[in-house]
Amino acid sequence: MKELVEVIAKALVDHPEEVVVTEKADGKDIKVELHVAPSDMGKVIGKQGRIAKAIRTVVKAASSKEDVYVDVDIV
Repeated sequence: MKELVEVIAKALVDHPEEVVVTEKADGKDIKVELHVAPSDMGKVIGKQGRIAKAIRTVVKAASSKEDVYVDVDIV
């Protein structure tokens, strides 16, 4: 899941070299944290959180195939 979030985020931002994704697994629960440059935060979140919600939806769909729960946090 880490790679999926990283690819999506790097496609959205102006500074892809500053995208950092960390993943912490705890059984079937996975927590993914996305760190971007402060100037790119709005591009990742989107108007009224639409982009962030879309990222979470795509990751949720991909994680359902692997039978795990993934929580994506944008930090």
